[in-house]
Amino acid sequence: MSANQATRIDVNKIPLDEMDVSDPVLFQNDTIGEYFRRLRAEDPVNYCAKSPNGPYWSVTKFNDIVRVDTDHKTFSSDSANGGIVLGGLGNPEREFGSMGGLEMFIAMDPPKHDLQRKVVSPVVAPANLEALEPIIRERAGAILDSLPIGEEFDWVDKVSIELTTMTLATLFDFPWEERRKLTRWSDVVTSTPGNGVESWDQWKQELMECGMYFKDLWDQRVGGEQKHDLIS
Repeated sequence: MSANQATRIDVNKIPLDEMDVSDPVLFQNDTIGEYFRRLRAEDPVNYCAKSPNGPYWSVTKFNDIVRVDTDHKTFSSDSANGGIVLGGLGNPEREFGSMGGLEMFIAMDPPKHDLQRKVVSPVVAPANLEALEPIIRERAGAILDSLPIGEEFDWVDKVSIELTTMTLATLFDFPWEERRKLTRWSDVVTSTPGNGVESWDQWKQELMECGMYFKDLWDQRVGGEQKHDLIS
């Protein structure tokens, strides 16, 4: 019996109401596909009542996903209704979607969401990205040129993370020497105690630090020269 066959048999033995596709281990060992396969076939709108992340629904078929994504009146993203991630509703510790009190426009519904999105859309418009192209190319080239030759290195850290962080730092015109703060904060957003942070207090503290850092950048640039970055 192959490992894949064994995985399928094990998945088929799990009661549908105990299927927890929020378990990160399923993604790490690449068995999540078997769980989704069964849910799509037998219970495409599945409710998991108990998980480390709290209760949640899994929607696993295309048309159903489109319906959820396009009907904000029925399926709200607003942080007041639980936000956009697991652990939001009924979890005052996490306060997800508001970053500990600082609203994020991704956790808003129209029309408020549309107004917020309209503000930032010009920054990622083709003309503006073209203006940023030279510095992005220069920084990407520097990252690749810095890679060691003839020895092992961590591709994820030195290339994948660094390229992503570099691009974000450029879009925000974020202080270059502190760009890895962006990496840390993006990790913290989806962390839980014991998995990236030690406690919910640490989670809140670091995200408040993130919010205050960006507020300081905003205050510094108010009334200043109009540039091509998101904050200006």
